[in-house]
Amino acid sequence: MNSDKRRAVVLLSGGLDSTTVLAIARDEGYETHALSFRYGQRHTEELEAAEKVAVELGATQHVIADINLAVFGGSALTDDALDVPHHDSVEAVCVEEIPITYVPARNTVFLSFALAWAETLGSSDVFIGVNAMDYSGYPDCRPEYIEAYERMANLATKAGVEGTQQLKIHTPLIELTKAQTIQRGLELGVDYSWTHSCYDPVGGRACETCDSCLLRSRGFAELGMVDPSFSSANA
Repeated sequence: MNSDKRRAVVLLSGGLDSTTVLAIARDEGYETHALSFRYGQRHTEELEAAEKVAVELGATQHVIADINLAVFGGSALTDDALDVPHHDSVEAVCVEEIPITYVPARNTVFLSFALAWAETLGSSDVFIGVNAMDYSGYPDCRPEYIEAYERMANLATKAGVEGTQQLKIHTPLIELTKAQTIQRGLELGVDYSWTHSCYDPVGGRACETCDSCLLRSRGFAELGMVDPSFSSANA
């Protein structure tokens, strides 16, 4: 490890947003420690993408933590009895209601793991790719949630109490549209064909009709591009 660099824990799902955040943390000079989760999600494609992204973007470490949120159910991403919604167009994606793809308390769980790892690394910096603009309406992506978690986190650890850690949760995408996020990543050399964001892949490929696929597709379209994870882009 390069002791001259500040260390940061970066939550890395393997999707578009978290990949962009990893590139941003690297660009800001951090020694990045990528953290992914095998949390009972219904497919492994995003974890395979995360492994590739961590290598391509030079993460110092990449840890995949095993937890099982599927034992609680309550989400179409972890419960096979619930169907992932599909739509004909992005205009049909509803953000007025919290969708069935919301995983109960997922970001709270993930940030708690990141906080623990940051403490052991002697780090005060955690990066997460939450977004309150082009997103699916999840409550744990809002700025007020992040601010509240950060306040709590600084009361929760030995390092915080002793004054050796003043945790900062970095949310560089929180006020960006999907197109702006993609543009930022392209400027930093991200190849989005590395990434996987689909909630319900078919044969390992993006379904192109779930909320996540539609929102990222619109972002690429606004830049005059085709999402490289779509079959049409790779034909």
